[in-house]
Amino acid sequence: MRRDAQAVILLLVGGGMLRLAATGDYLNYVKPYAFWLIVPAGAILVAVAAITAVNTWRAKKDADDGHGHGEPKVAWLLLAPVVGMLLVAPDALGSYEAERTGTVVGAEENRSTYPELPDDVDPVPLTLLDYAARAIFDDGATLEGHRIQLRGFILYEGDEPQLARMVVSCCAADARPVKIGFDGDLPANLEPDQWVEVVGEYTDRQGRDEINGELVPYIAVESITNIPTPENEYQ
Repeated sequence: MRRDAQAVILLLVGGGMLRLAATGDYLNYVKPYAFWLIVPAGAILVAVAAITAVNTWRAKKDADDGHGHGEPKVAWLLLAPVVGMLLVAPDALGSYEAERTGTVVGAEENRSTYPELPDDVDPVPLTLLDYAARAIFDDGATLEGHRIQLRGFILYEGDEPQLARMVVSCCAADARPVKIGFDGDLPANLEPDQWVEVVGEYTDRQGRDEINGELVPYIAVESITNIPTPENEYQ
């Protein structure tokens, strides 16, 4: 590939990384701590692109024959995915992936003790993973007597709506959902991928995930309220 093409590709890749960091779209792919890796990497690629472009220009200026030997133009097709990344950033994983992936809560998540929830907070905000672990592995002992607040998106298992959120260890490639079932009267207009805030209480009702057979806890619903999509959709 020609050196000028290399410089353009480096510039676009580096610029794309910086754009993802500046807009916050990087959270659709990796955990928040990766911001401090993406920014330096993008800056380095932009700097290398600039150096490559300057050296190429000088080499052409000093060339005796005044013209270069052409490279196959098909090499410029390598720019297509980079330009696509700059123009269209894919959304975070949602109900489509969650409905086709088993819940992350399994036997390996078991812990022996769970801290007590505060008595002076009502409702108590919990992550879906924390609620599910307490409900399944602690039989709800630390949940009883508290109103709980959960936030996630809606998915459907058959005709039954559930609350879910994707959990990532490193990046979107290893994302798996945690799922919570609803017990009680529900609004009729719950749509897949709709983000909601659920307030309710612990119930000992449980089900089984159709994908991997793991337990899915339920929450006795008091209210379900639509909320904006959070900046970081993963846990």
